[in-house]
Amino acid sequence: MHTKTILLVDDEQSIRTGLSKILGADGYKVVLAEDGPQAVHQHGAERIDLLLLDLNLPVKDGWPSLNWLAEINPLLPLIIITGRSNQRGLAAKAGADALMEKPLDVPLLLQTVRQLLDESIEGRAERAGRRVPGFRDGPCDPWLFREMLLSRAATPCPCAEPKPT
Repeated sequence: MHTKTILLVDDEQSIRTGLSKILGADGYKVVLAEDGPQAVHQHGAERIDLLLLDLNLPVKDGWPSLNWLAEINPLLPLIIITGRSNQRGLAAKAGADALMEKPLDVPLLLQTVRQLLDESIEGRAERAGRRVPGFRDGPCDPWLFREMLLSRAATPCPCAEPKPT
């Protein structure tokens, strides 16, 4: 059985480490990049099945990276993960399949990853060709993210203690 490969692009080491452990524990191969040029390189070096992309990146912002990757692979499932507010409309217009706000709701993220990876290529092609709305929006939950890291990671949580809201 082929292991699905996820390209995770985020400039924050703690996010890359934590999500890599969580996704790895769920059976995915995770390829990491910390900026746009690395994402472009990794996409060319590996067969990528899904892209998790932060928008606030050094060197090359997430939007140009998203545009380039979507142009060369319009059927690539894409989840934007961001701390920026008011990005929903831009993400949907850019062809993203989902937008998850940081801190992430990890169970919702994992559910969305599974749904996108389970979608048929025909369904993806139809949505890409017609821009069929299928956009998913995930609110943030810092406590749930921390608990997921603690329960799935073999090493201590790399995240700071979240502040109660």
